[in-house]
Amino acid sequence: MTAMNTNTFEKSATSATYDQSVPVLIAFAPNWRARTVLARIAGAFLIVVAFSMWLMSGAVMATEVWPIKLAASLTFLLIGVSLLTIQVLDARPDAYFDPIRREVRVLQKNENGRPQTVLRRSYDTLGGARFDDDQVELYDVDGSLLMKLPLQSADVGRALKGQLNGSVTIFA
Repeated sequence: MTAMNTNTFEKSATSATYDQSVPVLIAFAPNWRARTVLARIAGAFLIVVAFSMWLMSGAVMATEVWPIKLAASLTFLLIGVSLLTIQVLDARPDAYFDPIRREVRVLQKNENGRPQTVLRRSYDTLGGARFDDDQVELYDVDGSLLMKLPLQSADVGRALKGQLNGSVTIFA
């Protein structure tokens, strides 16, 4: 007796290609991680300078130099601590390409940090797309630039091109 496969999900999952079935999320954000690391390095340096000012020997501590040295070390300490504890709240939007609904959604975080949809466009209402090595440009039907998005890798570009192929005119 042969068993018949009635699971339609397995059948459709094996026939669907990876490029057409995976949602693509592209962030507009710049490299905040590098800025945070640089700010923390500068903050640690300023804290060390604030304390090392009092450890330096050589000059006799004059009464007229002491208040200036105290003000400078407190300023270095406060700026250093603020650079160490800086938090970057990025309010830039993200572009989410949905292969099931065949639409692009631009999501932006509100004041509570929750994403809200600020733009929703069907693939059929897009005029065209131009792919470069590190970015994609989406155009409206009238030819005006709708959005320019950075591509994190070539895989993201191929996945997005696979999703948009057939619905959107892809320029060379």
